[in-house]
Amino acid sequence: MTDYIPHPQIAVLDTGGQYTHLIARKIRELGVYAEVLPSETPAAELRNRRGLIISGGPASVYEEGSPTIDPAALIAGPAVLGICYGQQLMAHLLGGTVRKGDKGEYGQATFDLQKDSLLFRNASGSQQIWMSHRDTVETPPAGFEVLGKTETCTIAAVADEARRLYGVQFHPEVVHTRNGRQILTNFLFDICGCQPDWDPRHRVPLVEDGIREVVGDRNVFFFVSGGVDSTVAFTLCLKALGTERVSGFYVDTGLMREGETAFVRNLFRTLGSESFMVEEAGDQFLGALGGVIDPEEKRHIIGEQFVAVQDRILRTGHFLEGAWILGQGTIYPDTIESGGTAKADLIKTHHNRVAGIQKLMEEGRIIEPLTYFYKDEVREIGRELGLPAEFLDRHPFPGPGLAIRCLCSGEEASPTPLEGGWMIPVHSVGVQGDMRSYRPVLAIRGGQREATKLINLRSEINRVVSEIRTIAPIAEMRVRPATLTADRLERLRKADAAVRSLSESSGFEDHVWQFPVILIPFGTEAAPDSVVLRPIDSVDGMTAQSVPMDPQLLNQMTHEILQVPGIAGVFYDLTHKPPGTIEWE
Repeated sequence: MTDYIPHPQIAVLDTGGQYTHLIARKIRELGVYAEVLPSETPAAELRNRRGLIISGGPASVYEEGSPTIDPAALIAGPAVLGICYGQQLMAHLLGGTVRKGDKGEYGQATFDLQKDSLLFRNASGSQQIWMSHRDTVETPPAGFEVLGKTETCTIAAVADEARRLYGVQFHPEVVHTRNGRQILTNFLFDICGCQPDWDPRHRVPLVEDGIREVVGDRNVFFFVSGGVDSTVAFTLCLKALGTERVSGFYVDTGLMREGETAFVRNLFRTLGSESFMVEEAGDQFLGALGGVIDPEEKRHIIGEQFVAVQDRILRTGHFLEGAWILGQGTIYPDTIESGGTAKADLIKTHHNRVAGIQKLMEEGRIIEPLTYFYKDEVREIGRELGLPAEFLDRHPFPGPGLAIRCLCSGEEASPTPLEGGWMIPVHSVGVQGDMRSYRPVLAIRGGQREATKLINLRSEINRVVSEIRTIAPIAEMRVRPATLTADRLERLRKADAAVRSLSESSGFEDHVWQFPVILIPFGTEAAPDSVVLRPIDSVDGMTAQSVPMDPQLLNQMTHEILQVPGIAGVFYDLTHKPPGTIEWE
């Protein structure tokens, strides 16, 4: 399925960063095709590239076995841009010094450009950037000039213009770096001399050709979720192969939101699918998840139960009457956060990358038409396919469903006072410096500015929430042992339905990319749970910003949530990604 890929002008050298493929995808968006290669790729194999970009990564340049590059690549001819760890590695290899940071810098920061450079043409002055690092360059190599700084990072950008070597400590590839697109444009066209050769639109015929090539004379069978990714992948196969060769099965796991199954039935009826069925498997999933607390174990169990249901359906259905292949809507972020790049740290396991799925992949029984695309590109493909806008603009919903939004606990614990708020002993997954973290939550009564400052100062937390309203003082509330039960799932389902209804009727949902509603086992004896609201803005899910809500709407939403029996409080997640993942688990 790669015949439509042009010869790459840019090589992104992967040092294990969570944004490695996002860099390549952003370059594609600018009209230039880029490929991702292992960081140690020999310089001789890179000479025909116009430019090299060294990605960020979770390691320290001084760690044994940390990712590196062939030093000759820095003098091989192509222009080089080092991003985050890439800047540190470049400085280290060329004789500069890198030091361990006293404190991390995660999320939004302000960059002050101090010296003009071709890299910052039309991107001058003080500007918003996105950071995710702890180590910093202390002394640049000979020949390099410092271009700019932030409040906590005195060397945030460097350049040796004569050798066309550049480095930035921040991430220009993420949407939250205000001039990131301009910086990458300058590197591609002004510094590297690239020529446009890639249009992310109008790829549907080429992707369909790839589907026909991979599938051959086999049929395709999808387990669809009703989400954008699996539905676009299903529709691509319908168009490429015909409705009689593509079957869809929706597994109702019992972990879905209110009204979800009815929505999916109607959606696939409108797509014209001749073979679409629903399997009720709620008891099976809930039984397997009983007593499980660890978020990674939850994801593994859900993935394996999906495979078990798949196997059962395939054994008992008509799908084995001829050759078949399993279709999936896997996209880039699914593989990246599962450690899908060579050196990437595992952030969270996705259900489409568990052992059973890996086995099918090894047997050549999987097709993933969207695996080279990001969420916004998938929506673009969906528009080209003629899918309705109200579906394509629907907020993403995770495959594991409400199971990863219903947090569990194995023991009783009390909150502890901390400067600025209360440490709540409920752990959530985060990504800090490209590494997975699993840490407690800080509850405050402040806003976004206080949250960003606290999360950069305190390494023991990865998430800050604002206390909106509780039925008892936080000091009197407790985390109690709690598992995934039908009662707790229904509690979350009702709270989520109330939030979605108000968000839709007020128009707030049009201002956010996703709005997870989280249930945490923190409350009183009579009302053991609390709800956390997590509205965020993003483009592709790789980075995200917390979105503030109108106080009147928030008050109304809080009132409705507290009407649900068993809920003791409402909190508001103020955390960007990084350092907190979009989902809490």
